[in-house]
Amino acid sequence: MRGEDPENRGGGRTGEVKSRVNDSGYSAPSSSFLIDDSETQWTSWLIPMFVVANVAMFLVVMYINNCPKHNLGFQGKCVARFLGRFSFQPIKENPLFGPSSATLEKMGALKWTRVVQKHQGWRLVTCIWLHAGVIHLVANMLSLVFIGIRLEQQFGFVRIGIVYMLSGFGGSIISSLFIRNNISVGASGALFGLLGAMLSELITNWTIYSNKAAALITLLVIIVINLGIGILPHVDNYAHIGGFLSGFLLGFVLLPRPQFGWLEQRNLHVKSKYKAYQYVLWLISLALLIVGFAVALVMLFRGENGNDHCHWCHYLSCVPTSRWNCGEN
Repeated sequence: MRGEDPENRGGGRTGEVKSRVNDSGYSAPSSSFLIDDSETQWTSWLIPMFVVANVAMFLVVMYINNCPKHNLGFQGKCVARFLGRFSFQPIKENPLFGPSSATLEKMGALKWTRVVQKHQGWRLVTCIWLHAGVIHLVANMLSLVFIGIRLEQQFGFVRIGIVYMLSGFGGSIISSLFIRNNISVGASGALFGLLGAMLSELITNWTIYSNKAAALITLLVIIVINLGIGILPHVDNYAHIGGFLSGFLLGFVLLPRPQFGWLEQRNLHVKSKYKAYQYVLWLISLALLIVGFAVALVMLFRGENGNDHCHWCHYLSCVPTSRWNCGEN
């Protein structure tokens, strides 16, 4: 999250939020686009557990934050003081109704100096489970339920769990490469990874979808809108992009479906479980994932600044207008 607008950056406010969503949150194409097949439909339990874990972590953070005890009053009084130590930081400090930046950093928020100079690489994972405030938490969890349960029902908890965690990890790496002076928290990188996996799943399983054009256009519009929101100030779009790219490649590796002849087991002429192009996409994506993660991690822990290698990349996270400036963005 970043400072002024959680999942926002620096300043006197809470950090840098990795996600902004439209009014309905992230959304996904209807499952009616998919032609029914004989694959097992899984019972979703991992995504609900992720939601419970995120809510529980937020309560722990708020308990430790203890605004009535630690707030010095420079930016106003605690909000909802009837909640006692669970009350929120002043609105001027954190408009998303949550803890202070100091508490988030203490609990594992992503910060370049901590990760690289103090060798706290675990923050690349812990930041995924932290949220800047109630608004941030609710938006992300609604999005996770809407997208994640459907995917887990179709592909199982193992594959979707891997996509979620590695996408969040990938988003954290990219964010750390480009953002140095502010903290970042949120599950948005992982959520964008699920969106990316949905897109690659549609592409690699193209032949089993009906209304292909409608499914593709719907998903692309959703992705473009959510990535577009990331160019506003105080939003960590680097985490969005890193998570999306990770999930997109992981979808080709983990989510291909067998061709129809194999599933029905009636077409004796079908000798291969997958089509040739699925194998090609699998190999290319796996190679890109391994190389990409390796190069990004080496760059990060060598202390390299991504902005030095991409002088225009700051526009991916914030585009200045007459109404706002991007500052460090």
